[in-house]
Amino acid sequence: MPSFGISAAPIVLLLVSLAAVVAFVGADAISVLSPWALLAAAMLAVLLAACSGSLSRRGMRLGFCRNSTQIMPAVPMLVFIAMVSTTWMLSGVVPTLIDYGLRILNPTFFLVTACAVCAVISVLTGSSWSTIATVGVAFMGIGTVMGFHPGWVAGAIISGAYFGDKVSPLSDTTVVASSACGVDLFEHIRYLMFTAIPAMVMALVVFFVAGIMSDPEPAMATSDILDRLAANFNITPWTLLIPAITLTMIAMRVSTLFTLFVSSMMGLAGIFIFQPGVTEMLLGGSTVGDYAAMIGRLLWTDTTFATGHEAFDSLVSTGGVTGMLPTIFLVICAMIFGTAMIGTGMLSVVTHRITSRLHGRFAIVGSTVAGGLFINGCTADQYISLIIGGNMFRNVYRRFGLEKRLLSRTLEDSVSVTSVLIPWNSCGVTQSTVLGVGTLTYLPFCVFNYLSPLMSLLMAFTGFKIKQAAHLARRRVAASA
Repeated sequence: MPSFGISAAPIVLLLVSLAAVVAFVGADAISVLSPWALLAAAMLAVLLAACSGSLSRRGMRLGFCRNSTQIMPAVPMLVFIAMVSTTWMLSGVVPTLIDYGLRILNPTFFLVTACAVCAVISVLTGSSWSTIATVGVAFMGIGTVMGFHPGWVAGAIISGAYFGDKVSPLSDTTVVASSACGVDLFEHIRYLMFTAIPAMVMALVVFFVAGIMSDPEPAMATSDILDRLAANFNITPWTLLIPAITLTMIAMRVSTLFTLFVSSMMGLAGIFIFQPGVTEMLLGGSTVGDYAAMIGRLLWTDTTFATGHEAFDSLVSTGGVTGMLPTIFLVICAMIFGTAMIGTGMLSVVTHRITSRLHGRFAIVGSTVAGGLFINGCTADQYISLIIGGNMFRNVYRRFGLEKRLLSRTLEDSVSVTSVLIPWNSCGVTQSTVLGVGTLTYLPFCVFNYLSPLMSLLMAFTGFKIKQAAHLARRRVAASA
């Protein structure tokens, strides 16, 4: 195994590189330059492991298998999310939701409403990604027109979506966290409520106060945007059948990839059924080949509107699959970095150093939170982080007589909800691409996401609802004496 200094070097390089990008180039450049920082850190890890004699083909194969099986399924999902975003916009689903939202929603209560609605839908569906890629995109458009700072809107959407992703029994991260720690699913969820509910209530209060105190300057008058939507799209409630069927499929636990595929195909059909004007604009002729070429263009590349109003054109234009390619590249680079850290044994060395000298309830929970954030940054995937975190801290909690459900809850609070805050994590790059807002731009406004680990620390400090086996605690004290 490599030494701790060697193991920490790639992580230091990655963090220093990203800090330098933010300091000298700007936060907006993170999404462009972070793939190269990840590749450089991965190359350094392999080089140092080779020089120290800790590099093995078996270890690298194990690291690759562990990372690829968790991260690579995200690639086709990203492709289908790009197709859903494109077809839902051009078929009139998103324009209709924006139209109705502008007519119904009061700007004062917009942020808290967006958070609450995304929370409800995410609880019902168990998927933050699907929630953000569907209703989240619509709320993003409404908030943009109303003039809210994009960070506030994205923060409200993400806070709500990840609340449901954290507590829903239909959520895959909830299942992974409970199973990785050997805790019954519903016992895990009940214990989660002691941190999730207070964090969510405080988040809703923050968004409510922000809505009251904000005085947004609309990018354009509401009447103007409504007129332009009506002029370019057929606004009809029939388009809402597409999201209704999609949400039903998600709630029925239909495969995510299949659901997104069906949703994109329904959106594609909706372009021809509901939007004859858009079809005429995109279609170059009347032959079958012309229709096929149009479908290929709108799904693969960007589709722009040229109405003469920059804000409106930016709102309704789409990027297609090509707009998602930088995100896919970043996800692959994150997988390579995770493979290098796991395959060379460097992640094990660093995590062992974290857990080897823990004493006391608060120190253990605090180290679990820090360790979860650390592993999330190293592996760039929340599923791997939950599994590694469960294996890494399980013996520590057992040795100190702490409940397994405390470990599973702390991992959920420090891994599942913070993955979206890390610019190179698969969640972070996906949501920033889908919403069109940089990770570091929305990070300060994701109130629920950073309150959750703080609530775990608060509960550990007060000892509220935390049981510790007395005989194990006495045995630990005797052994240390």
